Amino acid sequence: MLAPVPSDSGIDISGTVRERAARELRDRILTGTLPAGSRLDLDAITEEFATSRTPVREALLELSFEGLVRVAPRSGVTVIGISSGDVLDSFTILGVLTGQAAAWAAERVKPDELAALRELAADVAARSGDDSIGEANWLFHQRIHRAAHSQRLMTQIKQAARVVPTNFLTLFPDHEKHSLDEHRELLDALAVKDAERARTIAERHVLDAGRSLVDWLERRDH
Repeated sequence: MLAPVPSDSGIDISGTVRERAARELRDRILTGTLPAGSRLDLDAITEEFATSRTPVREALLELSFEGLVRVAPRSGVTVIGISSGDVLDSFTILGVLTGQAAAWAAERVKPDELAALRELAADVAARSGDDSIGEANWLFHQRIHRAAHSQRLMTQIKQAARVVPTNFLTLFPDHEKHSLDEHRELLDALAVKDAERARTIAERHVLDAGRSLVDWLERRDH
């Protein structure tokens, strides 16, 4: 499963306080932990992240731009949430972008990059069942995106990938084996420079993840 791409520099995915708050609250909304209609307490969030109000306000403003919360002067912050249709639309868009990245990577990947990808894929597999698999998975997919050698595409993927909960593989352990199998298929396509097969595998990889999230949310709501 594709993991989010919070940054194009370094390995640290913790980010600033604003980024961490936005990411954590976004995850809670995307997974239904904060359902639509929930009111967010600014003071409680500020205390949770041990920070001042400013980065929390900035994080909430970011989520409002994404359509996940409504910020009103008098009524405070209310969760709008995300519908099943919105999830599928978002994952479809992300799938198209990551499919293009995989296709370009098949055409442009260098031998040392392919070797690094194989090591990263092995690291993801080695962490099966462990909470740390999410970060390893993120690193693997980020390296594929970089192998496309298109900064413009990286920027678009970074924006679109926000719809993926950072704890996806922890939430959906049944999806894990399927995901690891597709990693191997994708590496094989990159190795023989089969751009269209790489595109198909990467796009399907993301769409399957979107359907898993939708099914989980619908079961949770009933």
